[in-house]
Order: sequence, then structure tokens, then C-alpha cells
Amino acid sequence: MWLRWAATAAIRPARSNAQILSIICFNFVGYVCSGLPLAVLPGFVLHDLGLGAVLAGAVIGVQYVATLFARPLAGSVADRFGARSAVLCGLGGLIVSGLLTWLALALPVPLWLCLALLVLGRVILGLCTAMISTPCCTWAIGLHGASSTAKVMSWNGIAAYGGVAVGAPLGRLLGTAFGLASVGLCSALLGLAFVLVALGRRPAPLVAGARLAFHRVLLAVLPNGVVLVCSSVGYGGLTAFVALYFDSLGWQGAAFCLSGFGAGFIVARLASPGILHCLRGYTVVAMCLLVQSAGLLLVGLAPSPALVIAGGALTGIGVSWVYPGLGMETLAMIAPANRNSALSALSLFFDVAVGLAGPSLGLIAAGYGYAWVFLWSALVSVSAVVLVLYLWCKPGVTYR
Repeated sequence: MWLRWAATAAIRPARSNAQILSIICFNFVGYVCSGLPLAVLPGFVLHDLGLGAVLAGAVIGVQYVATLFARPLAGSVADRFGARSAVLCGLGGLIVSGLLTWLALALPVPLWLCLALLVLGRVILGLCTAMISTPCCTWAIGLHGASSTAKVMSWNGIAAYGGVAVGAPLGRLLGTAFGLASVGLCSALLGLAFVLVALGRRPAPLVAGARLAFHRVLLAVLPNGVVLVCSSVGYGGLTAFVALYFDSLGWQGAAFCLSGFGAGFIVARLASPGILHCLRGYTVVAMCLLVQSAGLLLVGLAPSPALVIAGGALTGIGVSWVYPGLGMETLAMIAPANRNSALSALSLFFDVAVGLAGPSLGLIAAGYGYAWVFLWSALVSVSAVVLVLYLWCKPGVTYR
């Protein structure tokens, strides 16, 4: 009898983990589809269409603008109709986006039509990212309870970074082996396949309660969002300027700094899965911000490429638990009926930070040099610790 109970107790967590992963996989697929065009589209716009670097960057960047503006819509759809419905909309959009990209790359259409198809495909892809990423979290949390929040958010973040890491080289391989148009077709087929998979998954029950207007949710999330902005500036600066930083110093291996960041991020999450259950979210966030600041200081002051790469890895470790920690604190103060909108609002601050990091830190680089990009980012990260300590001491307020 005891052995049977022990076996059942061991099976339950494994089954729960498998069910969570079966939902998180939709976010992974969404980011794979986001990564697929990154290795081929800029070159196509720049060289094949001859439209210059500015338009090549704009075609890529329009996706992230669309994601930013789609966050409120994604939260509202998921709160009112269920997270699975939002994810299904996003996966369906992957089909449309992929087909538009395939048409632009495969057909001999006029230049203006080709560019229009590409931009429309990127806009829809940005909408899909918003409709899939956060609703995947709340879908899994709705099925497995609030106690699974830290695990779900941790795995969802790994899925996002891992999806882009897989998608970009896969897009390069497909483009080389089957032609550029195969990238769009692959995205459409992945969307179709996982729509069918999602239809077979059980939806989370809709939570009863008053739905707050998104602007009220946004104001409630604002303090946590400011912390997330301060943390995300470092990531934005690293991705935008580390290659130029290495070039200015005559060093090689800038890509390894970004790889180190990704490795530090993933290893930290996998190595400390229970940290948010042992410590309060704000405590973990404050610790992570200090580690992140130390990593960015090392990047800006290091006398050798190896130490810069180590600084990138340390920055990744620091970033790893900031969003889950802030997410737990956000969900604790927001009524369950509005949790999709709350997490969408929190994610919006990340989008804003990464989007503004390039131009704002570019001014610092132009005036003081590339090293100051990372030193300034470290200062911003340290300053956020003060706000976190204030929020940690402040009595909790529930918004209903």
C-alpha cells in the first residue's frame, strides 16, 4: 500500500510537468517562427530588393512595434474568452504570416507589393507573439493553480529564448537548402500543426469577476513595470552594442558574449527552480538586479574579451529571475479575473525598454564611447534596487 502511494505521489508531479510543457511548447513554436526570418530577411531586403539598411531594419523592427501595441488586446481576449482562445488566434496568425512571407519571397511581384507583403507578414507575426506568449503562462497557471506560477513563468521564458535560438539558424539552413521562400512555408506549416495540437488541449476555466479596464491594470502594474524597464535596458544594450563594442576594441568573438548571456540565463533558471518559493519575489528581484549590475560593470570595464564574455554570462544570470519574480508579485495584487491583462501589461514594459534601449543608449555611445553603454545600464539596474526595496516594504494592495 505504501509503495503504491509513493509511486502515485512520484507520478503526479511528472504528469503535471508534462502537461505544463505541452502548453509552453506553443510559446516555443511562436518564437521559433519569430526567429526563422531573422537570418534571411534583412539580407533579402538589403541585397535582393536593394532598399538599404534603414528599410531592412524597419522590416524587422515592425514586428516588435506590433507586439507592443497588441499586448492589451491579448490580455483582454485571454481574460474574456480564455487563454486557449488567445493562443489559438496566435497560432492561426502564424499560418497567415508565414503564407504572406512565402508569397513575397516566392512570387515575381512588383517591388512595392513584395515589401507590403513582407511588412504585413511581420505585423501579423508581432500580433501572434503577443497572443501566444503571455496567454501560454496563464493557460498553464489556470490549469495547475497559482502554486505553479514560478515554474510556468520560468519555463515560458526559456521557451522564448530557446525558440529564437533555434529559429534563426534553422531559417539559415532552410534558406540555403530550399530557397528563402521555404522560411515562410515552414512558419505556416508549424502554425497549422500546432493549431491542431492546441485544439486537443483542455482549456483553463474562465475566472469569474469584474474585468478592469486595461489602463487601470497598467497603472496597478506600473511600479513593477518600471523595475522591469530598468532591468531590461541592460539586455537591450547588450544585444544592440556588444558587437560594435568588440569592433571598436579590435576584439573577436562578440557573438560568444550573447551566447554567454543566454547560457547564464537558462542555467540559472534550471539550477534554482524553487527560489521563488523559498524567498519573496521582490527579494529575488533585488538580488538579481545586483548580480546583473555586476555583470554589466564587468562588460564595461573588462580588459579582455574573455572577461567581457564572463560579464555577459553574469548579466544573463542576473536577468533570469527578474520577470518571474515581478510576475509573482503582480499576480498577488491583481484579482485572478484580470491576470492575463496584468501579465500582458508587465510584458509591455519589457517591449518598451528593449525598443528604447537602442536609440537612447546610442546617444551615450556617440558621446562617451561604447563602454559607457554598459556602465550606464549598470547604474540604471542598481537604481531599480531602491524601488524594489520600497515595494518590498510597502503593504500589499489587491486591485479588483
